[in-house]
Amino acid sequence: MAMKILKLVGAAGLFVALGVQGAWAQTIKVGSKNFTEQFIVAELYSAALENAGFKVDRKINLGTTLVAHEALRTGAIDLYPEYTGTGLNAVMKAQGVTDTDPAKIHAMVREFYEKEFKLTWLKPSGVNNGYAIVVRPETARELNVKTLSDLAKVASKLKLGAGPEFGDRRDGLKGLKEVYNLEFGEFRQFAALRLRYEALNQKQIDVANGFSTDWQIAAEKFVALADDKTLFPPYYLTPVVRMDTVAGNPKIVETLERIGALIDTPTMQELNRQVEVEKKEPRQVAAEFLKAKGVTK
Repeated sequence: MAMKILKLVGAAGLFVALGVQGAWAQTIKVGSKNFTEQFIVAELYSAALENAGFKVDRKINLGTTLVAHEALRTGAIDLYPEYTGTGLNAVMKAQGVTDTDPAKIHAMVREFYEKEFKLTWLKPSGVNNGYAIVVRPETARELNVKTLSDLAKVASKLKLGAGPEFGDRRDGLKGLKEVYNLEFGEFRQFAALRLRYEALNQKQIDVANGFSTDWQIAAEKFVALADDKTLFPPYYLTPVVRMDTVAGNPKIVETLERIGALIDTPTMQELNRQVEVEKKEPRQVAAEFLKAKGVTK
C-alpha cells in the first residue's frame, strides 16, 4: 500500500511539473507578409519552433512590408521573414546606398533596426529573392545574352514586361539606363506577376521582370540574366525578431537559423511551385520539407 501511494504521489508530481512547464512555455507570435513565399517560410519557422518546445501563435498574411514591420515594432508579433534589400529600401529608405555586398547590407540594416526599433536581424538564409530580368531560353541563345550588359546591346529591339513601379525605381528602368545604358524598345506594365510570365511564354513580350525565387524560372527554363554590374541590391531572406523576445533565449535563434541554413533560392522556387501549381497548403509544404530534412519526425 505504501509503495502504491508513493507511485501515485510521484505521478501527481510529474503531472504538476509538466503542467507548470506548459503554463510557462514561451509563446512566440510568428507573422508574415501577404504572398506565397512568406506563408511558407512563416510556417517553416512556426513548425520548427513548436518542435523545439515553444508555443506558436501564427499571425500569417498580415499585409505589406510596412504593415508587418509595424506589427513587429509594436509587439503584435515577435518575428517575421524579411529581405535585406527590402529593409534597406522600404524601411531605412536608404535610396542613396549603392553598395551591393550582402554582408555589408545585412550589417547596415541590422545596426539600424537595433538602434531605431530594438529589433534585430539573425543570420541570413541562402535565399536571395532579388529582382531577376528573365528571357525565354531561345531568346538567350539567338541573341547570345547571358548578362544585363549583353542585353543592353539588343534591348532597343525588345519588349519588356514589368510591374508598374518598375518604371520609377532606381533598381528598375532608371537604374538600367544609368548603370547599363539600357533602354527597351517598348515597356508594358503588368500588375500581376503571373501575367508577365504568361506574356513571356506567349511571346507578347521578350523580357520580363520577376524575382529570383519565382517557380516559373525553373519550370519554364527561363534564363535569368546576370546582373554583372550589380545594380540590384541583395534581398536575402532573414528572420527579423524583437530583441526582447530572444534576449536570454538562444534556442529561438538556433532554431530559426537552422531553418535558414536549409533553404536556398532553388529550394524556395520548388516550395513556391508546390503551393502555386500543385495547390498544396503552405503548412503542408512546410511540414513535408521539415520532415524530409530531419527537423521533425
